[in-house]
Amino acid sequence: MPVAAAKLSPAAIALNRFGLGARPDDAPPTDPARWVSQQFDRFDVRPARYAALLDAGELVAQYRAQQQATRMARAALSPGATQPGDAKAMLKAARQDYRQDVQALYNEGVRARADAALATEAPFVERMVHFWSNHFCVSADNAPITAFAAAFERDAIRPHVLGRFSDMLLAVEQHPAMLIYLNQAQSIGPGSPAALRNAARNPLRKRGLNENLGREIMELHTLGVRSGYTQADVTEFARALTGWSVEGMGGGAGGDPNRFAFRANQHEPGSRTILGKRYDEGGEGQARAILADFACSPATATHVATKLARHFAGDDPPPAMVARLAQSFTASGGDLPTLYRALIASPEAWVPAPTKFKTPWEWTISALRGTGRRDVGAMQIAALQTQLGQRVWKPGTPAGWDDVAASWAASNALLRRVEVAQRLAAPLGQALDARIVALRIMPASLAANTADQIAHSESPAGAIALMLVSPDFLRR
Repeated sequence: MPVAAAKLSPAAIALNRFGLGARPDDAPPTDPARWVSQQFDRFDVRPARYAALLDAGELVAQYRAQQQATRMARAALSPGATQPGDAKAMLKAARQDYRQDVQALYNEGVRARADAALATEAPFVERMVHFWSNHFCVSADNAPITAFAAAFERDAIRPHVLGRFSDMLLAVEQHPAMLIYLNQAQSIGPGSPAALRNAARNPLRKRGLNENLGREIMELHTLGVRSGYTQADVTEFARALTGWSVEGMGGGAGGDPNRFAFRANQHEPGSRTILGKRYDEGGEGQARAILADFACSPATATHVATKLARHFAGDDPPPAMVARLAQSFTASGGDLPTLYRALIASPEAWVPAPTKFKTPWEWTISALRGTGRRDVGAMQIAALQTQLGQRVWKPGTPAGWDDVAASWAASNALLRRVEVAQRLAAPLGQALDARIVALRIMPASLAANTADQIAHSESPAGAIALMLVSPDFLRR
């Protein structure tokens, strides 16, 4: 029968619910709420390992070159071609090299993310990076997105996590990862010069409007489902977004694949009417104006407030807390530090009962921090997260990973955590005394029966593993 976790002290809540997990050498904050809010000045926007990541655009350029090589190789394999075996081998080698380069960049990006979480002196802000990265998620399930995933979090999320929601929103929607993931680079206005020219050249091969980005912006990133918009609004917004693309993609032109590009010849001409408002702006500015209105919509405020309240105050967000956060969002014009201060001031986020079951990522980072790790070293952190069921930057859908206990607390998932806890604990040997560490990382919050089980473990490593899979540690 599972053992209930103890009540949490305010210090433990600050370290583990607002933060990413306490370290053995962390002093419990005497003013927990102030300790959280003071982190705004200590956040490292671009940690060294993130800054050192290779250029994703180079790999995407290689991908385009590889695609061209594929076409050439196929032509070489046609009847009458010379040395078809050599062409086939070259094609296979090029594909393998590209996949390996992309996977290496992805793995290094995951290590950069984990190192930032382990080394940070601003764990609350780092938690918010993870929150927004999941809110505005891309799913790295194909090679170009896999290459761009780390750059997306580094360049679109981290610089704006202490800024304004509207600025983060624009950075996200214009990032190559999002434009490629939701097929925006292929979207062409039906009445645009490019569409008319393509139709004249080849009437049977039409490229047209793609609504994926417009729909997900409205449903997931801003207004939220059932907020009053219609399918007609989605279509009109998709028309406004036509022309938003990536340099070197969608239009065949060269350029830096890391950069946003607006292709005027693919943009659907004319004004748009969305949610009853007419937008007469032309070109790129049309979608920008619509995004700006979405960013300050009351529906967006409620949508964001609900997700924040769920993340900090429980799977069923308290309505009063949601209302206060939404009001703060609206009154501040989407200023995120103001919103965070309202969150920190919310009594619902400080209830002593554990309100959230840790996701695999949260558990892994808190386990590493709790056992004193400051970096991942040679650990294959991406593979570890795959084993635990939460692949980094690969949620599988634009909705991101679930933030409710039911998605993570199944018995087989807990067994995987037991296995990982044993592996993490094994090399620590006599280096850590779990009886002492548990009291430090869960200050004034360790259940008596958990402390007793740790004390009576058969080995020091076993005691550490028990600590990491205890009800006290699995929840925050």
